[in-house]
Amino acid sequence: MNIDLTDTTSGEINTALVRARRAAGAPAVGMVLTLVIVTDEGNHYDALRAASEASKEHPARTLVVIRRPGRSPRDRAAARLDAEVRVGGDTGIGETVLLRLHGELAAHSHSVVVPLLLPDAPVVVWWPDEAPEHPAKDPLGVLAQRRITDAASAEDPVAALTARASVYAPGDTDLAWTRITPWRSVLAAALDQRPVRVTAAIVEGEEYNPSTELLGMWLGDRLGVPVDRVISEGPGITAARLVTSDGQICLDRPDGSLAKLAMPGQPDRDVALHRRSMAELIAEELRRLDPDEAYEQAVRFGVSKLGSGQARAAAAAAGKPVRPTAADAFGRKPGSGQASARSAQRGPAGKNSGNNSGKNAGKNAPERDA
Repeated sequence: MNIDLTDTTSGEINTALVRARRAAGAPAVGMVLTLVIVTDEGNHYDALRAASEASKEHPARTLVVIRRPGRSPRDRAAARLDAEVRVGGDTGIGETVLLRLHGELAAHSHSVVVPLLLPDAPVVVWWPDEAPEHPAKDPLGVLAQRRITDAASAEDPVAALTARASVYAPGDTDLAWTRITPWRSVLAAALDQRPVRVTAAIVEGEEYNPSTELLGMWLGDRLGVPVDRVISEGPGITAARLVTSDGQICLDRPDGSLAKLAMPGQPDRDVALHRRSMAELIAEELRRLDPDEAYEQAVRFGVSKLGSGQARAAAAAAGKPVRPTAADAFGRKPGSGQASARSAQRGPAGKNSGNNSGKNAGKNAPERDA
C-alpha cells in the first residue's frame, strides 16, 4: 500500500503509517529497529532496494531522507516536506517512508526524523554515498547506535579511510570493512589449522579499492608484521599472502568468485568467495549493533604503514617471490605497492594533495564488494 503526502508533517506521516498497517491487516508494529538512509534523489533507488532485501532478515522501519535544498534563493528560503508511505508489496516485511525535504528544511532533517523513530528500538543511520566528516557528531548520527558509511563511494577512498580513523567513535563502521569479512574468516581459519609464525603479508587488489587497504591494515595490526599493498587488475581483492617459515599461505581469487587456498604441505582447495550484493552487506551490518572493536583497531592502524616492500623481500628470501602484477607492468617499483602508486596524490600521512585523476573509476557501479 502506498500513500502520497504533499506539504505534510511528521504527525500526518505517523497517522498514515497506522492507517496503512490496518489496511494491510497488520495493526501491530513488528519492526526491530529503525534504519535511516541519507542519500539523494539519484541514488535512493539502489539503497532502498538493498534495504528492502535486508528487511526480510531484519524487519525495520526504513526512513529515506532525501534532501532537496533548491537552487534559487526562493526555493532555498521555502520549507516543505513531501512523503511517500509504503507498507507491504515490494517494500519487504517492514515499513518504508520516503522523506523529501525541500528548502530550508533540508538542513534540519533530524527534526523530521525524530518523531518517526520506533520507540525503544535501536537506530541505524546509513550514508550510501557522501558521508559527513564526523558521522558521530552529525545531527542524524547522534540519534544512532550504529553509523554506516562507505569509503568506496568517496572521491578518494584511501583518504576517506584516513578521515574515518581520525574521527572514529564507538558505533562507526564502513562497508569497505564489511566486504572483507569472508577474507578475514578464511585467513583466520587457515592460521588456526596451521599455527605457524607469520613474518610478512601481502595483499593484492585493484587500485582505489579501500577494502584492500583495510585487509592489509587488519593483517598488520593483528599479526604485527610488515604488509605490502600490491595493485592488480581486480576485480576487488585478488589475493592475500602470508609469508611463514614453512612457506606461503596464499588465498588467490583472480575472477571475483572462486578462490584457491594454498597452504604448505596440504593440497590446494577451492573456496567460494563471491562478491556480495549491497543487500547482503547491509544485512550483515544489521546483525550486530555493538561497537566493532576489530574495525576500530584496523582503521586506526594507518594506511601509511602499508607498502614498505619488506613483505615482498621476505617472500623472495623464502624462495617464494610474488608473481608480477599490474603494478609492475606499469613501471612501479616492486614492493612499493599502494604508496608509490599514489605518491603524487597523497602526502606522507595519506592525505589528498589535490590530484583526483581516476578516483571515480567504478564509483557508480551497482556492486562495490571486495
